[in-house]
Amino acid sequence: MRWNRWAMLPVLAVVLGGLSRMPVAEAQGGMAAAAAPKSVQAVEAADAGRLGDKFAALAGAMAGKYDWRPMEGVRSVSDVFNLMLRENGMLTHVLEGGAMQPGAKMEPISDPARMQDALKASYAALQKTIQGTSDSQMQETIKLFGREMTRENALMMMLSDQHEHLGQSIAYARMNHVVPPWSRKH
Repeated sequence: MRWNRWAMLPVLAVVLGGLSRMPVAEAQGGMAAAAAPKSVQAVEAADAGRLGDKFAALAGAMAGKYDWRPMEGVRSVSDVFNLMLRENGMLTHVLEGGAMQPGAKMEPISDPARMQDALKASYAALQKTIQGTSDSQMQETIKLFGREMTRENALMMMLSDQHEHLGQSIAYARMNHVVPPWSRKH
């Protein structure tokens, strides 16, 4: 049987995506990782916390630039932040056992202070839900975007997507000569 490298791309993406979010000590095989393995919930909740901190910081740093977009037909700065709020709400709902509700509308937020508060609150709620989801619940099959997958896979997929949007937001910031707050020299 001939090996098809293209068929392995989805597997490679999942493996690399998981490694990119793995804590440094765990990735390096450090003593802390060997002594106390972390649950999927702990790792993913911590990742959601880091995402929340960075999105909230960018929401403040990009004040006055919320309508900016790199070109017509592409999400604006505030569109990306509002998307994160919708994704967090949807993901929290799905992890809690609810069915995905496509098209759920929310009033977009355009005020930087309100956006920062909303992002912090949505990521805090997501973290709490992740931490409260049992191992058995993580392995239950759900339907997300028309595909069947476990809650764990849905969580990993959505957080990986949010990392892409974080990169998009960082690029937007840099294009506007805004240095992400966590990368400023002290």
